[in-house]
Order: sequence, then structure tokens, then C-alpha cells
Amino acid sequence: MQAAQAFRWWHRGDLDGFFGLFVDNLIQLILIVQLCTLVLGMPGELVYGHILPGVAISLLFGNMFYAWQAKRLHERTGKPATALPYGVNTVSLFAFVLFVMLPVVKLTGDPQLAWQMGLVACLGSGLIELGGAWVAARVKRITPRAALLATLAGIALTFISMDFAFRIFADPLIGFAPLALILMRYVGGMRLPFDMPAGLAAVLVGTILAWSLGRMDGDALAAATTVSLHPPQLAVGDLFSAFSSSQWLGFLSVILPMGLFNLVGSLQNLESAEAAGDEYPVKSSLAVNGIGTIAAACFGSCFPTTIYIGHPAWKRMGAGSGYSIANGAVISLLCWLGLVGLISALIPIEAGAAILLWIGMVIAAQAFHDTPRQHAPAVVIGLIPALAAWGLMMLESGLRAAQQTVGSIGLEALAAVLPISGMIALERGFIFTSMLLAAMTVCLIDKHYRAASAWAMLAALLSATGMIHGYTITPQAIVNAYGPMAAWPFTVGYLTAALLFWLLGAHAKQREVRHAAD
Repeated sequence: MQAAQAFRWWHRGDLDGFFGLFVDNLIQLILIVQLCTLVLGMPGELVYGHILPGVAISLLFGNMFYAWQAKRLHERTGKPATALPYGVNTVSLFAFVLFVMLPVVKLTGDPQLAWQMGLVACLGSGLIELGGAWVAARVKRITPRAALLATLAGIALTFISMDFAFRIFADPLIGFAPLALILMRYVGGMRLPFDMPAGLAAVLVGTILAWSLGRMDGDALAAATTVSLHPPQLAVGDLFSAFSSSQWLGFLSVILPMGLFNLVGSLQNLESAEAAGDEYPVKSSLAVNGIGTIAAACFGSCFPTTIYIGHPAWKRMGAGSGYSIANGAVISLLCWLGLVGLISALIPIEAGAAILLWIGMVIAAQAFHDTPRQHAPAVVIGLIPALAAWGLMMLESGLRAAQQTVGSIGLEALAAVLPISGMIALERGFIFTSMLLAAMTVCLIDKHYRAASAWAMLAALLSATGMIHGYTITPQAIVNAYGPMAAWPFTVGYLTAALLFWLLGAHAKQREVRHAAD
């Protein structure tokens, strides 16, 4: 019997894990600064003095807990455990900026009020995540693994791998050398000179190349070197003052689905960690995620946190608890000392892009490796909604660059070149649709026809509420639409599928019984 390994807070792989998670979190911080200042018109005092320190509180709390949780798992099993990665939820970041805070700014011209409404949205998401922790374990037990992992694979391929692959190939003089180092070490298993961690080597080489080739701005770096202390401050007064107006009720249509989206996404990441060998308790893991989001709102951040995608990749790096602690500590110091701009001016995104591209590769591969081979078709169909969501995001980004929107051009004009209405329908609530389609497919493969019918009926229910497929087109954007009439054709379609699964499945079972008797 192999002897249990003694726990250590730091391993060689923690350095690589730190760089991967740090670059991912840094990108979120840069997005927060850019969206809040350029899109919402918030003053720097609000962004650097309240929002970023609040983000730091939530990240420090969560990273410390998940590091401790990994220590407990190691001590219980005697096997090395990798802490769950944790950070700001990117989807919620954009949703709350564009569909909660921006409408307030346009209506009132008051960025302070928009921030307060953002705090309400963040609090609501955290309460949903916290409350959902008590029922998520049952959802995990009855949901096929392929259904949980397929959604992650789709997100990994599109919103992670594709984005960073584009960054690498946009500037191969900088991007290819870090990519080669990551592939040699983590795909080829080659040790680098002096046993240097591949993540550190990739960031160093990419940064040196970027500065040597004149891609970086020395003036921007010099301007960002000022250190200014921004300690966290409670924002409970601002949070509750937002409830004095009924305006926040109008944003429940954004808060509710985003809270459920975060809850299900974190649940899927727990399944991914378990498939990689680290089985964490569902209730406490999700509850702390919700508490982290609530803490963010109470300390001035408008942006929910989540258990991140990518645990298997960090585990393969050899990361343990240390990478999580280091990420929480460094991110907090950058936010509290006002140095987010300094790091973004010093290190190019391309230097860390290869790490995140590889993480996306590992997650996508896991969906096939860690599910039964016969369930591969279920994984494939589960990829499709995420591909549609990513494609729609690319389309909308291109239209915005041309100062157009889907609404301004019109569905009929766009339908002449691509089936835009189907793409939008798949994108609305795509994380749920991916799970439902994959679960139905698994049940059909395994000849569990009544279970397949039940999943189809659940899809009908969600479409009847508008949680999936419901949308409406405005001149400014595509927005969610809720209610039984929002997506009624899908409700009818899913009910038809459920009836077919039930009746024809029962017929197939009877035929099998007759053949067995013969």
C-alpha cells in the first residue's frame, strides 16, 4: 500500500497554477476598469476606491477557503488535492454592466445610482447561489456526467480557447514562443532547462518579446507606477439605499437567470473536479461561493464570483493549495494598492494566453475522457449551444464595431445570410440548454426512455418560463423575454419530444421483452 503523502502548502506546480489563475483574474480586473470607466462613465474614485477593493475581499475570502478545503481533502484521503479555482464570473460581469447598470446611466445619467443597482444585482445573485447550495447535490446526483461536462467543454472551446488562440495568432512573434513552451511541457512532457515552471517561462518570454519588439507602451507603464492605498470599505449603506426605489425590481429578470447560471456553472465545475480526482462537498463549496458574492456586494463590488472552469488543468500542473492563496493575496494587494493598471501595462495578455488556451484544451478533452465512450454523441450535442452563444457574441461584436445592432439591421435581413433566429434561441440560457440536450441524449443511448422524457418535459417547463430560448429584439440589443408566450413554439416542441420518448420508448421496451421471451 502506498504511504500517504504529507501535506505541503506549496509545490512546484503551484507557481504554474498561480500564473494561469492570476492572468485569468487580471483580465477580469482590466475588463471591470474599462467597462466601468468607459461604458458607464464611473469616476476613478468609485472604481479604484470601492469596486476593486470589494472584488479583492471576495477573491481573498474564496481563495483562502478553497485552499483550506484542499488541505482538508488531502488530509482525509492522503492524496494531493488541488484547490478549486475561483474568481469573478465573466458572463455576469457583462450582464450586470450592460443590462443593469448601463440602463440606469442612460435613464438617469447617475453612475453612483448605477453602482448601487449593481450592488443589488450582485447581492441577489449571491443569495441565489447560497440558497441553491442546499439542493444542488441532488441535481448533481440525477444529472448524467456527460450533461455536466459537455457545457464546460463548449465554454472551454469557445469563450476560453478560441479567444486566446486568436490573441496568439494575431501576433505570432510574441504568442508562439510561450505557446511552444506550454505545449512542450504539458503536452509533450518535456522538462524545461533548470526545471523552470512552464507558466513562469511563458510569461517571462512573452513579456521580454513584447517589450523588445516595441509592442508595449513605456509611457503607460510610467504613468501607472503610482501606489495609492485603497482599503476595503463597507458599502452596506449604499446597497440598502438602492432598495428605497422600486427600480431594482425591474432588474429581477436579469438577476434571477444570472444567479441560476452561476449556480449551475459552479456545480458543473465541481463535477469536473470530481472527474479529475478531487471530490469536494457540494453544499459547502457552493455556499462559500454564494457568501463570497454577498461579501463582494457588501464591500462595493457589483460582480459575482464563481468556481472557475479549469480545475483538471491546474491539477495536471501539480498545483495544490498554494496557487490559490498566492492568487488571492496578489490580486488583493494589486486592488488595495491601486496597481492593476501597472501590471496590465507591464505584462501583455499574449504572454499568458498560451496557459489559458491549454486550460481550455484540457477541459474540452475531459468531457470525452471522463465519460463513457458511448456517451460521446451526448457531449457533442452539448457543445452546440455554447458554439451558438460564442458565434452570436462574435456577430454582435462585429456589428457594434460598425455601429449597428441586430435590431437596427433586422432579423429578416440577417436571416438571408445565416439562421440568426435559431442562433439567438440557442444562445438564450445556453448553459441550461446544453445540459438538457446532453442529458436527453445520454438517456436515449442508455435506453432510459422515461428519463429522457422527463428531461424533455423539464426543457418544456424552462422554455415556458423564458429561462431558455426566450428573447426579444430591441434597437439597442437582444434582451431576455420571460413568460409562457415568450418561447411557446419551443415548449410545444419539447412536449412533443417528451411524448415521443415516452410512447415509442415504451413500445421499444415491450418489443425487447417479446424478443427475449422468444
